[in-house]
Amino acid sequence: MSAPGSAAAGALDVLAGRRQSLAVAESLTGGLVAGALTAVPGASRVVRGAVTAYATDVKRDVLGVDGALLAARGAVDGEVARQMARGVRRVLGADWGIATTGVAGPEPQDGQPVGTVYVAVQGPDGAGAVRRLALAGDRERIRRDTVQAVLELLLSELTENERAQDTEQHGGNGCLQP
Repeated sequence: MSAPGSAAAGALDVLAGRRQSLAVAESLTGGLVAGALTAVPGASRVVRGAVTAYATDVKRDVLGVDGALLAARGAVDGEVARQMARGVRRVLGADWGIATTGVAGPEPQDGQPVGTVYVAVQGPDGAGAVRRLALAGDRERIRRDTVQAVLELLLSELTENERAQDTEQHGGNGCLQP
Protein backbone atom coordinates (compact mmCIF):
# COMPACT_ATOMS: atom_id res chain seq x y z
CA MET A 1 0.00 0.00 0.00
CA SER A 2 1.12 3.50 -0.73
CA ALA A 3 0.94 6.23 1.90
CA PRO A 4 -2.44 7.97 2.25
CA GLY A 5 -0.84 11.26 1.21
CA SER A 6 0.45 9.85 -2.06
CA ALA A 7 -2.90 8.28 -3.00
CA ALA A 8 -4.67 11.51 -2.02
CA ALA A 9 -2.21 13.65 -3.97
CA GLY A 10 -2.42 11.39 -7.01
CA ALA A 11 -6.22 11.42 -7.04
CA LEU A 12 -6.36 15.18 -6.54
CA ASP A 13 -3.88 15.71 -9.39
CA VAL A 14 -6.00 13.63 -11.77
CA LEU A 15 -9.18 15.43 -10.72
CA ALA A 16 -7.57 18.87 -11.02
CA GLY A 17 -6.31 17.98 -14.49
CA ARG A 18 -9.84 17.10 -15.51
CA ARG A 19 -11.33 20.12 -13.72
CA GLN A 20 -13.52 17.78 -11.69
CA SER A 21 -14.54 17.95 -8.06
CA LEU A 22 -14.76 15.52 -5.16
CA ALA A 23 -17.03 15.13 -2.12
CA VAL A 24 -16.58 12.76 0.84
CA ALA A 25 -19.14 10.88 2.96
CA GLU A 26 -17.67 9.27 6.05
CA SER A 27 -19.01 7.12 8.81
CA LEU A 28 -16.44 5.07 10.74
CA THR A 29 -13.56 7.33 9.62
CA GLY A 30 -15.24 10.39 11.14
CA GLY A 31 -13.46 13.00 9.01
CA LEU A 32 -10.10 11.28 8.51
CA VAL A 33 -10.58 10.92 4.74
CA ALA A 34 -11.39 14.61 4.35
CA GLY A 35 -8.41 15.38 6.57
CA ALA A 36 -6.05 13.30 4.41
CA LEU A 37 -7.33 14.99 1.25
CA THR A 38 -7.20 18.53 2.59
CA ALA A 39 -3.68 17.98 3.95
CA VAL A 40 -2.52 18.01 0.31
CA PRO A 41 -1.53 21.52 -0.84
CA GLY A 42 -3.96 22.76 -3.48
CA ALA A 43 -6.79 20.43 -2.40
CA SER A 44 -9.22 23.35 -2.49
CA ARG A 45 -9.12 23.21 -6.31
CA VAL A 46 -10.92 19.85 -6.12
CA VAL A 47 -12.47 19.09 -2.72
CA ARG A 48 -16.02 20.48 -2.34
CA GLY A 49 -16.54 19.26 1.21
CA ALA A 50 -17.48 16.33 3.37
CA VAL A 51 -20.37 14.94 5.36
CA THR A 52 -19.60 12.92 8.47
CA ALA A 53 -22.69 10.71 8.55
CA TYR A 54 -21.92 8.79 11.71
CA ALA A 55 -25.55 8.22 12.69
CA THR A 56 -27.82 6.04 10.56
CA ASP A 57 -30.51 8.72 10.34
CA VAL A 58 -27.95 11.17 8.90
CA LYS A 59 -27.12 8.63 6.19
CA ARG A 60 -30.84 8.47 5.39
CA ASP A 61 -31.92 12.09 5.87
CA VAL A 62 -28.87 13.98 4.59
CA LEU A 63 -27.29 11.60 2.07
CA GLY A 64 -30.50 9.99 0.84
CA VAL A 65 -29.62 6.38 1.64
CA ASP A 66 -32.76 4.24 1.30
CA GLY A 67 -34.39 3.86 4.72
CA ALA A 68 -35.74 0.40 3.89
CA LEU A 69 -32.22 -0.73 2.95
CA LEU A 70 -30.84 0.60 6.22
CA ALA A 71 -33.64 -1.13 8.17
CA ALA A 72 -33.10 -4.44 6.38
CA ARG A 73 -29.30 -4.61 6.23
CA GLY A 74 -27.99 -1.98 8.63
CA ALA A 75 -25.42 0.69 7.86
CA VAL A 76 -22.53 -1.73 7.27
CA ASP A 77 -23.34 -2.74 3.70
CA GLY A 78 -21.93 -2.29 0.22
CA GLU A 79 -25.09 -0.78 -1.23
CA VAL A 80 -25.25 1.65 1.69
CA ALA A 81 -21.69 2.74 0.86
CA ARG A 82 -22.61 3.18 -2.81
CA GLN A 83 -25.67 5.26 -1.92
CA MET A 84 -23.62 7.38 0.49
CA ALA A 85 -21.10 8.15 -2.28
CA ARG A 86 -23.90 8.94 -4.72
CA GLY A 87 -25.70 11.07 -2.13
CA VAL A 88 -22.68 13.17 -1.20
CA ARG A 89 -22.09 13.90 -4.89
CA ARG A 90 -25.64 15.23 -5.09
CA VAL A 91 -25.65 17.12 -1.78
CA LEU A 92 -22.32 18.87 -2.40
CA GLY A 93 -22.56 19.20 -6.19
CA ALA A 94 -19.42 17.19 -6.97
CA ASP A 95 -18.35 15.13 -9.97
CA TRP A 96 -17.03 12.29 -7.77
CA GLY A 97 -18.10 11.02 -4.37
CA ILE A 98 -16.36 8.61 -2.02
CA ALA A 99 -17.74 6.94 1.09
CA THR A 100 -16.75 4.81 4.07
CA THR A 101 -18.97 2.73 6.33
CA GLY A 102 -18.10 -0.13 8.63
CA VAL A 103 -17.22 -1.38 12.08
CA ALA A 104 -14.05 -0.03 13.69
CA GLY A 105 -14.87 -1.55 17.07
CA PRO A 106 -14.58 -2.29 19.82
CA GLU A 107 -17.95 -4.10 19.44
CA PRO A 108 -19.65 -5.70 16.40
CA GLN A 109 -22.41 -3.63 14.74
CA ASP A 110 -25.46 -4.64 12.70
CA GLY A 111 -24.39 -8.28 12.98
CA GLN A 112 -21.04 -7.47 11.36
CA PRO A 113 -17.72 -8.26 13.05
CA VAL A 114 -15.15 -5.60 13.88
CA GLY A 115 -13.05 -4.85 10.81
CA THR A 116 -15.88 -5.24 8.28
CA VAL A 117 -15.74 -2.13 6.13
CA TYR A 118 -17.17 -0.99 2.81
CA VAL A 119 -15.63 1.78 0.72
CA ALA A 120 -17.26 3.21 -2.38
CA VAL A 121 -16.51 5.57 -5.25
CA GLN A 122 -19.17 7.05 -7.51
CA GLY A 123 -18.38 9.24 -10.49
CA PRO A 124 -20.02 10.73 -13.53
CA ASP A 125 -21.66 8.54 -16.17
CA GLY A 126 -22.09 5.57 -13.84
CA ALA A 127 -18.39 5.19 -13.04
CA GLY A 128 -17.76 3.66 -9.65
CA ALA A 129 -16.94 0.71 -7.46
CA VAL A 130 -17.56 -0.73 -4.01
CA ARG A 131 -15.08 -2.81 -2.04
CA ARG A 132 -15.63 -4.96 1.03
CA LEU A 133 -12.68 -5.02 3.39
CA ALA A 134 -11.95 -7.38 6.27
CA LEU A 135 -9.44 -5.39 8.31
CA ALA A 136 -7.49 -6.47 11.36
CA GLY A 137 -6.16 -4.47 14.26
CA ASP A 138 -7.43 -2.01 16.81
CA ARG A 139 -9.89 0.80 16.15
CA GLU A 140 -7.19 3.28 15.12
CA ARG A 141 -5.60 0.82 12.67
CA ILE A 142 -8.96 -0.09 11.09
CA ARG A 143 -9.83 3.57 10.59
CA ARG A 144 -6.38 4.37 9.16
CA ASP A 145 -6.49 1.38 6.79
CA THR A 146 -9.98 2.42 5.66
CA VAL A 147 -8.72 5.88 4.73
CA GLN A 148 -5.93 4.30 2.70
CA ALA A 149 -8.29 1.85 1.00
CA VAL A 150 -10.86 4.44 -0.10
CA LEU A 151 -8.16 6.78 -1.44
CA GLU A 152 -6.54 3.93 -3.37
CA LEU A 153 -9.93 2.88 -4.74
CA LEU A 154 -10.57 6.46 -5.87
CA LEU A 155 -7.19 6.70 -7.58
CA SER A 156 -7.72 3.31 -9.22
CA GLU A 157 -11.15 4.30 -10.52
CA LEU A 158 -9.84 7.61 -11.81
CA THR A 159 -6.90 6.06 -13.65
CA GLU A 160 -9.05 3.19 -14.97
CA ASN A 161 -11.63 5.73 -16.14
CA GLU A 162 -8.83 7.76 -17.75
CA ARG A 163 -7.51 4.69 -19.62
CA ALA A 164 -11.03 3.85 -20.80
CA GLN A 165 -11.53 7.41 -22.09
CA ASP A 166 -8.14 7.29 -23.84
CA THR A 167 -9.03 3.97 -25.47
CA GLU A 168 -12.39 5.30 -26.60
CA GLN A 169 -10.84 8.46 -28.05
CA HIS A 170 -7.77 6.92 -29.65
CA GLY A 171 -8.71 3.76 -31.48
CA GLY A 172 -9.22 1.05 -28.90
CA ASN A 173 -5.69 0.17 -27.80
CA GLY A 174 -5.07 2.86 -25.22
CA CYS A 175 -2.25 4.37 -27.28
CA LEU A 176 -2.25 7.58 -29.24
CA GLN A 177 -2.75 7.04 -32.95
CA PRO A 178 -0.52 8.92 -35.40
